[in-house]
Amino acid sequence: MHDPAHMPGHLIRRLQQIAVAVYYAETDNAGIDLTPVQYAAMATLLDVGEIDQITLAGLIAYDRSTIAGVIDRLVQKGYVERQVSPTDRRARILHLTETGRQILAHAKPHVEKAQQNMLMGLEENEKEQFLGLLNKIIAAGNDQSRAPMRKD
Repeated sequence: MHDPAHMPGHLIRRLQQIAVAVYYAETDNAGIDLTPVQYAAMATLLDVGEIDQITLAGLIAYDRSTIAGVIDRLVQKGYVERQVSPTDRRARILHLTETGRQILAHAKPHVEKAQQNMLMGLEENEKEQFLGLLNKIIAAGNDQSRAPMRKD
């Protein structure tokens, strides 16, 4: 039987569609012009401080070859500054601007609300269980990804 309702790939793709729609419904209504990946990049920069583009890509599990485009758009918006590394001329060091910090602070409650809305229909204990299971699946399959998450 090939019922999509019992195929994890189909269900995960469908959940991703819903998650993106919920994210944009919440952020668009608040006048926030950030994609989910841009938000993840900025939130990571806020947490870790100045880092290079390749490290950032690994921390958010984003493809190294396309992170530059994400950063280009954040630089154009004035949210991130990119400088040549003083120790490695090939590397680009990133940091949030004050404007980026303000946008991130404005976006945070709306993104958090979207995250809660993505889990609608689940009881509190089910939310914790679901997130735990997602993390377990992701950890087991991380190295199979084209953009594995790197914690170092």
